Amino acid sequence: MHSCKPPKKALKKWLEGYPTEEGNYGHLLLEQKTPANQALYDELIPYFESAHLDARQCFHKLARISLHPDDGEVGCDAQYPCALPLTARKGLFGEVMSGMATEAYDFVGKHEWLVPVFLFRNHEDAGQYIYTLNRDPRRTREVLGRKGDDFIAIVINEEGRVTRFIAGEAKWRGIWTSSVVDTVMLGPKVDDPAGSSRKVHNNKGVWFEINRALPVPLGLEQLHAILEECEPQKYASVIASLDRILAHRNPDPVERTDLILLAGGPAATREPRHPLIPWEEMPEEYTAGRDLQVVELIIKDGDSLIDAIYGGLWAKEPVHA
Repeated sequence: MHSCKPPKKALKKWLEGYPTEEGNYGHLLLEQKTPANQALYDELIPYFESAHLDARQCFHKLARISLHPDDGEVGCDAQYPCALPLTARKGLFGEVMSGMATEAYDFVGKHEWLVPVFLFRNHEDAGQYIYTLNRDPRRTREVLGRKGDDFIAIVINEEGRVTRFIAGEAKWRGIWTSSVVDTVMLGPKVDDPAGSSRKVHNNKGVWFEINRALPVPLGLEQLHAILEECEPQKYASVIASLDRILAHRNPDPVERTDLILLAGGPAATREPRHPLIPWEEMPEEYTAGRDLQVVELIIKDGDSLIDAIYGGLWAKEPVHA
């Protein structure tokens, strides 16, 4: 389960935040103001370990990995999530930062969000990759992304009832140019259906996916399953509330907040404090009618940061033969 609080002091030192809230639209621009260093890595790593712990236990059990540190021990080079390829770790980084931002910053509505666990155990291809790599270290490849919501957090009232949840969509790109933003948000360009000679976006990007998202997504069912398996007593009221929300007949109502996190490097021509998505009012492409929170995390040394964090996970782990 996830139990680590976000390193707010380290984030404040590392990032400059520019928050705005207009009606039911929140926008948070986070710009790097100091270079990443070992002190920052040391502050971030415990949160990342907490976020990945549940999936690590599941995937290591699946692959029958020994955590004995001796060189040559079976599984020593196939541990989750460190053994995943860089592209996969970039995706995981964005999902973890979705949780960290949700817990560390004020979002639209000023709700008190709870992240009981991250949903990484449902990353089926990652589990298959770790299982195979543990038996054949030569079987490296790219890893398919996890299906479903990238991130789920909940709001609980005094009676333990879930009254709202936030579902996140995280995207990482090495360089966020205007054309990259358009492709991510609006979909890749295709031949114009109207017959003109120009290329047009196919409108199958993030806006499309988030606008058609279910009011009660699969992520809530996945969260319910993990809580019921791992912490049935601690989260008994939450589990019971989720049961009612997930019911097919007469489900309890629950409010949804949509979260979009765009993380990565700035374009060479980018000016400071310049957002990727307009912040003054709700983007016209968003038509779902719910609360929307956009977070932009602009950092210049992303690859080295991700390598340092994921290379340092469980470096001080005690021996479990």
